[in-house]
Amino acid sequence: MSAPNAGDTAWVLVCAGLVLFMTPGLAAFYGGMVRTRNVLAMLQQNMIALGVVSLTWVLVGYTIAFGDDAGSGLFGNLELFGLTDLKVPPAPNLHVIDGRITIPTLAFVLFQMMFAVITPALVTGATAGRLRFGGWVLFLAVWSIVVYAPIAHWLWHPGGWLAKFGTQDWAGGLVVHASAGAAVLAVLLVVGRRRDWPHTAAPPNSIPLTIVGAGILWFGWFGFNGGDGLQANGLAAQAVLNTHLAAAAAMLVWLALERVTDGHSTVVGAVSGAVAGLATVTPTAGYVNAASAVAIGALAGLVCHFALKLKYLLRLDDALDVLAVHFVGGMLGTLLLGLFGNRGVNPLGADGLLLGGGGGLLWRQLVGVVSVVAFSFVLTWLIAAGVQALIGLRVPPADQERLDQAQQGADAYHLGGITSLTAPGAPRRRTAAAPAGEPSVPPGQRVRVVTALLEPDPAANSADLRDALLRAGAISVIVSDAAVATTTPQASLLPRGYWQDQPLSARLRVTVLVGADGVGTVLDELDRMGARRSDTFVQEAERVQS
Repeated sequence: MSAPNAGDTAWVLVCAGLVLFMTPGLAAFYGGMVRTRNVLAMLQQNMIALGVVSLTWVLVGYTIAFGDDAGSGLFGNLELFGLTDLKVPPAPNLHVIDGRITIPTLAFVLFQMMFAVITPALVTGATAGRLRFGGWVLFLAVWSIVVYAPIAHWLWHPGGWLAKFGTQDWAGGLVVHASAGAAVLAVLLVVGRRRDWPHTAAPPNSIPLTIVGAGILWFGWFGFNGGDGLQANGLAAQAVLNTHLAAAAAMLVWLALERVTDGHSTVVGAVSGAVAGLATVTPTAGYVNAASAVAIGALAGLVCHFALKLKYLLRLDDALDVLAVHFVGGMLGTLLLGLFGNRGVNPLGADGLLLGGGGGLLWRQLVGVVSVVAFSFVLTWLIAAGVQALIGLRVPPADQERLDQAQQGADAYHLGGITSLTAPGAPRRRTAAAPAGEPSVPPGQRVRVVTALLEPDPAANSADLRDALLRAGAISVIVSDAAVATTTPQASLLPRGYWQDQPLSARLRVTVLVGADGVGTVLDELDRMGARRSDTFVQEAERVQS
């Protein structure tokens, strides 16, 4: 038995950190895509997996996945329950280059833990706006033990039945993406659709947040795919290079398709394509060469883009297209390994159909896809239905558009039209402001309230707006957000090629208190700012005495 190698151990520990970083990255990626009032709920649904699944993994998940096979090839025995008796480093598995043991057991436990954490978190993108937090926590705990751990044993333990059969999965095309995608199908059958879907679209609240999350995912994926050989060597470099090339190729293909089909190449499309490429190359990263990785990425961009319509064909409200990107990508990459597999890259791999290996590997990959999808779908439906019956998994319809308040009593953003207006200013030390007095209304003066609606852009500078109205004779000025009904709904392009017709348009409501003799001047000033007389009202006002 060789002593643990310090370089390999360091590399695997770094990769574990990279994969951990992917969970908050996924939270940001999804969090930017949901409605403003559901952001905190989405972030928490992802982050809670770090707490729940980490503990279930140490207690029982690891021994089911990587304990000595119980004899059936379906799951490991319980000798490693709670990690109380770890005597030797892990036995070599499908990812190790040679027969030497290279890393401590606990490094392997930690690395694999991060895969167990992020896998069920993928489901939250499909169920956005519909998960009860307590039910989701219970679902996470049960699913990570009953579904994820056995599938990991099938493919990543030498005694697993799919491993012995010859099915290959470098870093989780089946264990992570296909299992999570099948879980999405099952959970959506239990929690159902959002109100008014598919007739009502959900615009993202923060595309920049989504792009930051995508960047974290791309970065973390280097550890996701690069560490599965458990060694810091040439194969690790090949896996990382393949990961990056596939993401780049998928991004470009997705953008080209967007340009052709929608007339624009969008930044959300760019990161969607990249993530599709990353998911698709995952099962192949340590088994193919760089040219094959480019081809796999290009196919991912093509197939996953057209798979966006899958949820409409299945009538499943997959809010953030998890089926198209992760489920289809994971299955596609698993099958493409049967075409592009190359033993010259990894001696533990097998040659695919295009490299003269015949159809044997492709057949074994197909068996793996069918087995994992069927197992995950059936057990996930049973778990989700059980949780729904026991404590509830779906939130009440009335809370779907306000999960942050309903579940956390807080809002992610505290910004409105007024706080977003610009005003003059310069860096300086703040001084105490004088208390604001009440508007001065001379005794006996007749006053009017003038209310108008303005486009946000012409009134973008709050200081100019205030000064202009005060010069016109205003006694006080109040500005608030408003929305007006339009005769022709405004069509806006949403991410990934979806459109939304918005019958309400944003406006600023300006309420001005002015003396009766100054109404005309104020109206003229509001006209200059773009207010329409048909949307402007003048009312008599009576000042309330305190």
